[in-house]
Amino acid sequence: MLRYLLILILVATATGEPIGFNSHIRPLLSDHCFSCHGFDSNSREADLRLDISEGAFADRKSGSAILPGNPEGSLIWERINSDDPDDIMPPPDHLLRLDAEEKELIYRWIKEGAKYEEHWTFIPVKKPNIPNLAPHPLDSLVRQKLRKLELDFSPRASKETLIRRLSFDLRGLPPEPEEVKTFINDKSSDAWERLIDKYLADTAFGERFAWPWLDAARYADSNGFQGDRERTMWPWRDWVIDAINRNLPYDDFTIWQIAGDLLPGATLEQKLATGFLRNHAINGEGGSIPEENRVNYVFDMTETVGTVWMGLTLNCCRCHNHKYDPLSQKDYYSLTAFFNQTPVNGSGGDPQTKPVLEVPTQQQIDKEEAIRGELAKIRIEQKTLAAKIAPQQKAWEENQRQQNSQWKSLKATSITASDKGLKFEHLPDHSILSSGSNPEKATFQFTAPLPKGKISALRLDALRHTSMTKGGIARSDSGNFVLTGFEAHLIREGKPIQPIKLERPIASFEQGAYKIATTLETGNTLGWAIYNGTSINRDHAAVFHLGKPLAVQEGDQVKIVLRHDSHHAQHYLGRFKISVTDTAKPSLEEDEQSIEKLLTIAPDQRSQEQNQSLAAAFLATHSEYQKLSTKITSLEAQISTIRKAAPRVMVMEDRKSRRKTHILAVGSYQAQGKEVEAITPGLLPPLPEKENHNRLDLAHWLVSPDHPLTSRVTVNRIWQELFGIGLIKSPEDLGVQSEIPIYPELLDWLSADFIESGWDFKKLIKTIVTSEVYQQSSKVDSLALERDPKNRLLARAPRYRLPSWMIRDQALALSGRLIRQLGGTPVKPWQPQGLWSEVTFGRKKYTPDTGENLRRRTLYTFWRRISAPPMIFDNAKREGCEVGTYNTNSPLHALATLNDPLYLEAARGIAYRAQKIDPKSILKTAFKLITARDPNEDEFIIIKRMHEASRIHYKQNPAEVTALLSAGDLPITDQIKPLEQAS
Repeated sequence: MLRYLLILILVATATGEPIGFNSHIRPLLSDHCFSCHGFDSNSREADLRLDISEGAFADRKSGSAILPGNPEGSLIWERINSDDPDDIMPPPDHLLRLDAEEKELIYRWIKEGAKYEEHWTFIPVKKPNIPNLAPHPLDSLVRQKLRKLELDFSPRASKETLIRRLSFDLRGLPPEPEEVKTFINDKSSDAWERLIDKYLADTAFGERFAWPWLDAARYADSNGFQGDRERTMWPWRDWVIDAINRNLPYDDFTIWQIAGDLLPGATLEQKLATGFLRNHAINGEGGSIPEENRVNYVFDMTETVGTVWMGLTLNCCRCHNHKYDPLSQKDYYSLTAFFNQTPVNGSGGDPQTKPVLEVPTQQQIDKEEAIRGELAKIRIEQKTLAAKIAPQQKAWEENQRQQNSQWKSLKATSITASDKGLKFEHLPDHSILSSGSNPEKATFQFTAPLPKGKISALRLDALRHTSMTKGGIARSDSGNFVLTGFEAHLIREGKPIQPIKLERPIASFEQGAYKIATTLETGNTLGWAIYNGTSINRDHAAVFHLGKPLAVQEGDQVKIVLRHDSHHAQHYLGRFKISVTDTAKPSLEEDEQSIEKLLTIAPDQRSQEQNQSLAAAFLATHSEYQKLSTKITSLEAQISTIRKAAPRVMVMEDRKSRRKTHILAVGSYQAQGKEVEAITPGLLPPLPEKENHNRLDLAHWLVSPDHPLTSRVTVNRIWQELFGIGLIKSPEDLGVQSEIPIYPELLDWLSADFIESGWDFKKLIKTIVTSEVYQQSSKVDSLALERDPKNRLLARAPRYRLPSWMIRDQALALSGRLIRQLGGTPVKPWQPQGLWSEVTFGRKKYTPDTGENLRRRTLYTFWRRISAPPMIFDNAKREGCEVGTYNTNSPLHALATLNDPLYLEAARGIAYRAQKIDPKSILKTAFKLITARDPNEDEFIIIKRMHEASRIHYKQNPAEVTALLSAGDLPITDQIKPLEQAS
């Protein structure tokens, strides 16, 4: 902080600018004073606020803390210079002390009038005026400040350096030799711009910028915690890559990921985008409390959105008001209310927790479309055939009428009831309709002659009638019935009445525990019922199989006893019919819709539905038509199989009923306090007035032109990706505790331009990389190094290491072994044995993939939260939202590059490529492959010396040659001798 303040002081001194509250004083007060004299009233001492002028200037008994223009009369000046440990501020036990330079800044600021300013990030974004100092607006803004410090840009970097820089920055990959050659030989004025456009259009662009987004989104392929079950979120990852590649405007990129499901007519893609919010870890450990988990997931969503789009440390407000920023605990929980409406229940997951979305892969989509195309052709063929054979249906119907029906309805000769007030009417279809009194219980006895032949089953049809309650089947309050007993007896002349054994009853529908089987149990009061919970909207039937077929003799009759003895009053059949069959496997097809019944209806009296049923029955008898039907069934089954295999991704939905949100004391799910509504923090522009705001309102608010944070936060992170450090070095915190940008106008110009461009992500990047600021050499002169050792003034290009994931991709690309396949399921390259087993107590074992999957970009490597890919050092852990840059200088990473089979294989691949390009100068060619330039004389001497030492070593240790060349699965070439390959 001190070094940074010194730069700001230097700038202010050189330019004659006054000491600014935002640029010079707020950082000092924030570090040394605000924890006790800031926004949080709960921790405020002496009822003194120094974060606002009203508090600092207030007339107190002992005087004002700050008297503008009068530092000697200001209590703050007296207290920071006191020698008394009881009076000095900050107090002796405070971790930070004010040094002489910092005290001088405070003195000068008070002397100049102690002008307070609103924190710069909360001020609306405006495009500043650009001085006419360079063709490019960025260069003008930077040069204006550099000139006042007697500094200027470093010379333009060499073409070799520029193409390599741009290739890594925009694609995460080194340039190919042909690209380097073409660019160096291109002398046209627009060569650089055309190279930029080429790289922006490369699919590797989306992969490169997806990586930091996955870090921010806490993307992983497992749930985390001890169980760490595998999950399927990679279709969301692929969506991110595709959205970046096709330059989806950043406002849509934002809205879809926060609330795509709430958009009118939301598409599958827009719903899938909301997987961003569901990337949080899932706690499936034994003993965890679902509601506590659910609340933690809501916290995670809230804080992730706060970091990614607002650059605010909202997590500081979970338990209390923010110590530094003007954010209250109420603000925090009002934001959680937007995310508290999801139906996620906090359980451990399966491993996906609902809501989930089926997201077919492109291969599955293509396959289904091909099948549907084939289906359409077959259906046309089938329709043509149906029209051709339709005239044959009349003859078929006549033939069917002449055949015996499956079910023969019985015409009752006697029907009585236990209640004498009940009356029965015989209807033309042989059904019986009850009327008269309406007793609580009733037993019917139905007697009818049996047709000659054999009987294998009895059928009871329960039929609706307009005289019944609600047009149902009975005169009960619901139109439902409960049949508690069903008996059949054979009446044969000269013989005693014999019971007919019934078994294996089946029914068209059964109401819960009211099963048809209970009707054959003695003394049963439960019985068979058919109410579906809302209405009686269809007829029903039951079939009772005979224990053995009954051979009917002349004059035989059957007596059917129907008992209605349940506890439910008036629940007896209002209209019913009894039928018999001799079919070995009788059908439960409802009688009213049976083919036999339809055949009795005159053609001109049939409904459209009845005609369709008869036509379908006729077509089912035609062999050619049925062959086509079989093909259709098979293809439809294939579609069903494809859909079942589609990945299921966790996404967002809102509950139908709104869940209340409360302030939670110390963030505990059990300690509910005051209820809050979904609103945005008061320090920012308000939402449009509405009764109940939702995530869609929040998303639109974040990308509204007057929102001061989203564009600045995003531009700062993009600058960070291109320069190694943002214009603000804390991308996760642009609040009061953040540093003040040396170039606020630069950040605001880019932010305003970003909004004006329609949130054009690629245009933003192109604007930056076409600047002289970006194209400088990293060489530095002594004056610039003295005044700006960390290069915050941008007088030279930065120097920083590639992140470990990019180093791995570089090795694959340079070796010519990189598989440039976009998207797909996570892959498992080589890693040391036993890592997964160690952290999962032996439950998970890592099995490396084979073939091309070993050489995919690191972006696609399976990411287990409790055991991240070991070749990726010092990266975001993906357990929560992280938005920094991650470069490693760990010696372990260097060791990995010397021992990982991938790097050993890549080294051989580079040697093989160099040998093919120029067999006579492999060393120089390999160097140029890696660096995009020729080695200078000193470098080449070192390379030759190392090569010769390596050659001597392997000549003396031939066994190591074999071991080295056996690493990986790259075939050993016979174009280079083994000793030369190894060395």
